[in-house]
Amino acid sequence: MTRPIELYFWPTPNGWKASIALEEMGLPYTTHLVNIGAGDQFKPAFLAISPNNRMPAITDPDGPDGAPISIFESGAILQYLARKTSRFYGATERDRIAVDQWLMWQMGGLGPMAGQAHHFLKYAPAMDPPNDLPYAKDRYRAETGRLYKVLDTQLSRHEFIAGDFYSIADMACWGWASLWEGQQQTLDDKPHMARWLDTLAARPGVQAGRALHADKRADFRKETGAHASLFKTKT
Repeated sequence: MTRPIELYFWPTPNGWKASIALEEMGLPYTTHLVNIGAGDQFKPAFLAISPNNRMPAITDPDGPDGAPISIFESGAILQYLARKTSRFYGATERDRIAVDQWLMWQMGGLGPMAGQAHHFLKYAPAMDPPNDLPYAKDRYRAETGRLYKVLDTQLSRHEFIAGDFYSIADMACWGWASLWEGQQQTLDDKPHMARWLDTLAARPGVQAGRALHADKRADFRKETGAHASLFKTKT
């Protein structure tokens, strides 16, 4: 009998990558909440699993050769789970190369840039003292928009991001892309991205992964006590 994977999670776009993958792959899992607003990511027990003090992370009791393994970094988690289940990674080596390219695009581009857009457009102006920085707002808003045009162009050629098959690249991108309004973007000139967002949002696995502990999501602009844990380096 497959033992449940331990998921260390908070309901954010990065956290959703892992929860959506686990739901889509039909893998049993137990959830351990890592309250990033309260600083749980800095606790020694979590750092032993995720030394970069970021969630999500997983522990698989049935890892390679039957030995437990812990994995941090959401992209590495997605690759591991796709290999473990032989699902959502394409059928050929060319497919897998395409998936890896777009997964790296999300990890190195879309996630960080959209995250910075959220920070400077929403959170920095609400800090004490306020940090309302027009240059930073314009820079990250524009770069996020550029990346969404890249995504829309790719989706004009294929049903899904890496080709005509649903993959972990889609799972990686959807959470961030679904929050386009908070990044001050528009879909008016991105019809293919809009179609793709709706297609994924209709999938039961995406719905279940997105709904995991959705009640814990909060507006950190109002939770000023969380700012020290979220926006300042702690050692």
